[in-house]
Amino acid sequence: MPNLFESIKAVFNQTRQLAQGFHVYHTPAGQDLQYRLHLRVEENGEGVLVVNASTILHLNQTATEYALGIIQDQPFDEIVKTITKRYNVPKSQAEIDLNRFQEQVMTLINMPDLDPVTYLGMERQIPYTQLSAPYRLDCALTYRVSQGEDASTAPTARVERELTTEEWKAIIKKAFGVGVPHLVFTGGEPTLRGDLPELLAYAEELGLVTGLQSDGLRLSDISYVRNLIANGLDHLTILLNPDNETLWEALEQILKEDLHTTAHLTLTPGQDLIPAIDRLAKLQVNAVSLSAINEALAGELDLLSDAVAFNQLELVWDLPVPYSRWNPIALELPDAEEPKGAGNAWLYLEPDGDVLPAQGINRVLGNMLTDEWQIIWHNRSRETA
Repeated sequence: MPNLFESIKAVFNQTRQLAQGFHVYHTPAGQDLQYRLHLRVEENGEGVLVVNASTILHLNQTATEYALGIIQDQPFDEIVKTITKRYNVPKSQAEIDLNRFQEQVMTLINMPDLDPVTYLGMERQIPYTQLSAPYRLDCALTYRVSQGEDASTAPTARVERELTTEEWKAIIKKAFGVGVPHLVFTGGEPTLRGDLPELLAYAEELGLVTGLQSDGLRLSDISYVRNLIANGLDHLTILLNPDNETLWEALEQILKEDLHTTAHLTLTPGQDLIPAIDRLAKLQVNAVSLSAINEALAGELDLLSDAVAFNQLELVWDLPVPYSRWNPIALELPDAEEPKGAGNAWLYLEPDGDVLPAQGINRVLGNMLTDEWQIIWHNRSRETA
């Protein structure tokens, strides 16, 4: 993407830095186009703008100032006045740059299939670097699983207790305070927690974007789904067992609701998932996630990825659980090129608050409830160095 604001680069380095902070904008209720903007101003004055918790913009200080004005709902002329005075540029140039910036942000809001890591106003860098906090926390509320599910898949031996509702609220508030815009509630099976709607509502009150990853069994009750949506749930991932017809019926009902929904399929030996992908396309699911239980299935995973593309479905790969090294993106790229999101773009919280780089990477960086954030983040940088 071309560099914006070339005309003011010369004075950029001489300008006082913006104050570090975290800012949230959510369109008012009743407005036709609903979206959220989360702006994290880093210590060096540059910014990270997250659009609808999916598209990430890395901004130089000038672009960050434009974004801050938009999020604070400042009038166009007021933003232009600030820029012309602060950066000593002509008013006409500031107006052109602000118009261009607004147009590009609106394009990203209306076109979610664009590059999820986009750079405005600075050279492109390796994804997930130079962060002061992750883009997302994956919160395992419990390691309990639904009745009839295989309990051995959840690492219950790793934790001695589950956090209380108030303790989870303290963690959510702490995450907001350090600039994390996006939470995903997972498990185990998070719908087994009776306080899930309350935790969603608390995150909504703070302005955070929230997702849920579920086996889908509780979600056959559409009134329960609507309650989650009413309390602020923004997106859902169903871990779909294609042999369970009840899940298909639940998915069909959920897709009628205003809730972005992804279906995750896990490839096992001897399994043919092409019919499931075709069926998902007919249901018009919003996105598909794929993983395999081992690297030996890489070739078949490529075929499934092709089937997703053929059906014009969106393919996502960086979901919290079951995040797998054996996903279409990781298998296509050499290790040196694979974006290292675990421990950078996202962190994983166990039911007792312990922080891991990602689910399945059992190195404790600290405890989100009891340890200072700076300690956790420092330990993360040492682990991922």
